[in-house]
Amino acid sequence: MDSLAVTPADPFDFSVRVPGSKSLTNRALVLASMAKGESILTGVLFADDTRVMIKALQDLEYDLTVDEENQTVTVKGDKGGPPARNANLHLGNAGTAMRFLTAVCCLGYGVYELDGIARMRQRPIGELVDALEELGAEIEYLEETGFPPLEIDAEGPGLTGGHIDLGATMSSQFVSALLLAAPYMPRGIEIEFTGDTITSLPYIKMTLNLMKKFRGKWEAARQYRAIRVTPGRYRACDYDIEPDASNASYFLAAAAAIPGSRCTVEGLGGRSLQGDAEFCNVLGRMGAKIEQSQDATTVSAPASGKLRGVTVDLNEMPDMAQTLACLAVLAEGPTTILNVGNLRVKETDRIAALETELTKLGAQVLVVGDDITVTPPADGKIKPASIDTYDDHRMAMAFSVIGLARDGVTINDPGCVNKTFPNYFEVLDELRAAKV
Repeated sequence: MDSLAVTPADPFDFSVRVPGSKSLTNRALVLASMAKGESILTGVLFADDTRVMIKALQDLEYDLTVDEENQTVTVKGDKGGPPARNANLHLGNAGTAMRFLTAVCCLGYGVYELDGIARMRQRPIGELVDALEELGAEIEYLEETGFPPLEIDAEGPGLTGGHIDLGATMSSQFVSALLLAAPYMPRGIEIEFTGDTITSLPYIKMTLNLMKKFRGKWEAARQYRAIRVTPGRYRACDYDIEPDASNASYFLAAAAAIPGSRCTVEGLGGRSLQGDAEFCNVLGRMGAKIEQSQDATTVSAPASGKLRGVTVDLNEMPDMAQTLACLAVLAEGPTTILNVGNLRVKETDRIAALETELTKLGAQVLVVGDDITVTPPADGKIKPASIDTYDDHRMAMAFSVIGLARDGVTINDPGCVNKTFPNYFEVLDELRAAKV
């Protein structure tokens, strides 16, 4: 459908298990494909970005058997680099697929072309290409320098590895791409971070922890400012993918925003590998009640029924910026989100998109450098508006939280949620039905 009016929800008590993590699914698919032996991945997310990754790996002639009904992929891995000698990969707007497979293809023996939709051709990849070339790869830009499409002329040992210094990267996915390929570089890799911050460090930790499950060997020093991966090979393992913490945030935020409500996300708790699982602590700072076990997270609305604005640095949880910005419209007082400049190179320029769409609802939005301040309407009432989503799943899901709490929100192109959560709006209907 072209648009969807979001109906406000009454107070609810809802328990949900959201689909598997996109970030973990795409990392696990790459690791299992490169590993020696058979891996069985369960709890796999089947959505646009992961289907793009699965097809691309199959186009590279990795052996993947897909069972969507049971959310399972069986992977028979082998030697690391792609078995295919040549491949043309169309990767849509899947950032993880583009970045990870750029590094993986450098381990092959052949010529590989990687491209995507028009927006992907606007998403910078020069920092990753520069690093790979410094480590021995041969990569050519087919159109604009610094952006896809790319052609990789690989000769296996060409990507030899070694030491590399990295400043503050635009995306942690660049670092994860280097790490995933590192065991198959003859010299391994030593990464030294020279910038003031490490962008989205929890995602880098996620990559390293998942590499360890596939028997990749690494060590980190000085709070991850230095990482060394030793040469070797991954070994197959069976891995159950946990629910997506980013997609869980919308249900937890709705519980915080609607007085008298409560939501439990099953399978996502203190043992999560995902940094976004810590977003519940931000909700706690806003006044919500938080309960978290090892395998579940519960959020309840404040006893007062009112959230308060906060100031929070989301550099380590950038995908939570839209959730918080939308929740800020429903809070008392301004909310400032710090250090999220990398939102500009996501599926859309998320900073510009938030400024435009929140303003439609009557909020005041101030962008200073990489920081965003959202001040809710003075009377607490939003202006009815149709929200453009810019082919960005997180715009649709984040703004639906406002629609659950206030009348007047219409989501344009709601189908963009297919990127990571195809039945999202159906699950919202289940939430509405779980009235207190």
